[in-house]
Amino acid sequence: MNRKIILAVLLTLGSVSFSFAQKPKEYEIKNILVATFSGVISPVSAEYINQAIDKANAQKFDMLVVRLDTPGGLDLSMRLIIKKILASKIPIAMYVAPQGARAASAGVFISMASHIAAMSPGTNIGAAHPVMIGKMPSKGDKKESSSAMEAKILNDASAYIKSITQKTGRNVQWAIKAVEKSDSLSAEEAVRDNVVDFMADDLNDLISKIDGRKIKDFGKIKINNPVFEYYEQTNRQKFLATITNPNIAMILMSLGAAGLFIELYNPGLIFPGVIGVVSLVIAFYSFQTLSANFAGIALMLLGFLFFVIEIKVASYGLLTISGIVSIILGALMLFDQSSFGGMSISMSILISTVLSLVAIVAVLTWLVVKAHMKRIVTGSESLDGKKGLVKTNLSPRGKVLIEGELWDAFSIEGDIPKDAEVVVQSVKGFRIKVKKA
Repeated sequence: MNRKIILAVLLTLGSVSFSFAQKPKEYEIKNILVATFSGVISPVSAEYINQAIDKANAQKFDMLVVRLDTPGGLDLSMRLIIKKILASKIPIAMYVAPQGARAASAGVFISMASHIAAMSPGTNIGAAHPVMIGKMPSKGDKKESSSAMEAKILNDASAYIKSITQKTGRNVQWAIKAVEKSDSLSAEEAVRDNVVDFMADDLNDLISKIDGRKIKDFGKIKINNPVFEYYEQTNRQKFLATITNPNIAMILMSLGAAGLFIELYNPGLIFPGVIGVVSLVIAFYSFQTLSANFAGIALMLLGFLFFVIEIKVASYGLLTISGIVSIILGALMLFDQSSFGGMSISMSILISTVLSLVAIVAVLTWLVVKAHMKRIVTGSESLDGKKGLVKTNLSPRGKVLIEGELWDAFSIEGDIPKDAEVVVQSVKGFRIKVKKA
């Protein structure tokens, strides 16, 4: 009997101690760092978000909230951000906001990797199918077909998002479907399917819904009157983010080409040439940062070259048409290297820039033609067609007075008497050929 009592007491004590051991720990949040990013995931955006993560971890902050709105971007930049998120010692909340925002392509991976994923009403997430990398193949790669390379990229992306969602406990099946089938969900559907944790109307609503939640590796979250600090992009990052927008890069390249056209037409103006060179350098930096396809850049430069030649050579529009076709084809294939979407030139921007270049080339060509057709008013060549007065008999040589100057003249119609009126037919050196007026 005593043994049974002792055993019961031990079991009771063991269950009590086990329950204490299993009691979830609390994680108190007092200071919150808030970062806002809207745009393409590129090296500049990776730098900004990673700096925010470093700042939140190194200083007094207990959580980082990133308000995200992105169409996607570069694979390498996306992975740099995800590595920082997974290594963070404080929870990171990825909040797709404001209303109308999206977390597409690379944004899906980043959201799935975060400790907390939330969305504003009226937002969407998905379409994470990777685009075929557009670099020119090396000699060793020529044996592999593009379909085989595309399959490799797709399998790698699927495995990557699978490992991320397994770690964060989100919907693995949908994540793979988003990569393989470009599936997308609204905010309501994303919450229903365990893609994100919840919806929040604004930042305060987000914090109130995080309070009391259990987060893996941190336990139960406790938030009471938090202090917010906002982390903004530096002026340098804002400038680089602006110029690395594909549409801005296209405009800069077109502006550079136009400046060079004007400088080549009228050398010595300097200002158009300087603006053109600076714009082209910035555009090339943007394309390099965005991993643009070199074949696309080459085609666009070829199109600009055709425009320059059109100014110098009368091709009756053939070179202009060739230039338009080259620029459009180059722009369309320019951002095939965008591994996770979001990299493309707006068709309206493309058409407007091409039409602007065509208009500039047309004006310059017209000015060149007009200059060629203009009558010469100075020098000996200007005497062609002018009338003069015979001062000595032309038999067939003699003197002719033209515009107050005496010229040695040769008659192409035989003898012409003094005081007769003649017309200049041609000029050779200081001798003119004339005939009767």
